[in-house]
Amino acid sequence: MEENRKNEGLAALGHKTEYPSGYTASVLEAFENLHPENDYWVRFNCPEFTSLCPITGQPDFAEIRISYIPDKKMVESKSLKLYLHGYRNVGSFHEDCVNRIMKDLIALMDPKYIEVTGIFVPRGGISIYPYANWGRPGTRFEQLAQQRLDTHQ
Repeated sequence: MEENRKNEGLAALGHKTEYPSGYTASVLEAFENLHPENDYWVRFNCPEFTSLCPITGQPDFAEIRISYIPDKKMVESKSLKLYLHGYRNVGSFHEDCVNRIMKDLIALMDPKYIEVTGIFVPRGGISIYPYANWGRPGTRFEQLAQQRLDTHQ
């Protein structure tokens, strides 16, 4: 298995963890989906996500939920962890974090469908739960994205 990972060019998995000092999509890595003919969900939960308020510099805490239906590529989980860790020192609004995460994962994997939700801890008595999704244009996944957005609660 380790030899297969080397052939896929994965650098993060199986090596000493080097945490990025800031946000960078360059740490994200993908590997080949062994079952591209199947439509199935992959879900990641990151319950310890942190970023900084761009106005006050105070930390914001959230659970980030990423769900996607892969096509030919899938995101490698350790690289995703490093990528999300990079937000720790970045001033970014909640909605921006969620949309940026989604767009970076689309650029990396070109999934059939993806959605990202941020469940941010209340600050000042208000919770913010931004949700963004995307479905491949011209496919049933584009329709799925519209339907899930229309019925999102």
